[in-house]
Amino acid sequence: MTTRRGPRGPLDEERLAAFLLDFPETTQVNPFGPGVDVYTVAGKVFALLSGDPTTPSISLKCDPARALALRATYPAVTAGYHLNKAHWNTVRLDGTVPDDELLAMVEHSFDRVVAGLPRAVRTRLEQGPRPTP
Repeated sequence: MTTRRGPRGPLDEERLAAFLLDFPETTQVNPFGPGVDVYTVAGKVFALLSGDPTTPSISLKCDPARALALRATYPAVTAGYHLNKAHWNTVRLDGTVPDDELLAMVEHSFDRVVAGLPRAVRTRLEQGPRPTP
């Protein structure tokens, strides 16, 4: 796992979206219509960013044991909304989860998805450019 620094300044939805798009070969699509931005790498989803004005949130893939630990640590982290509850967390973007922790969750999600891709794709992604703030 490569450690990336997050975007500068307070982590709002716009900066979080920019950070997500800095990962190699990441695309943003809206298969569910406006309001939910889906971030994919090699066609596989690693993040869903909800632009709900009352409660914005992001859903991220996560190792099951780590997912449970994060839920126990942060009330804003819950089982993935409309996703496999063992492998996905939804994080309310209410400022209660430290920015560094949230960015680590994003990176973990990306790395989990990349680990499940074919070897040739993984190799290409590992050799590609990495995000820099």
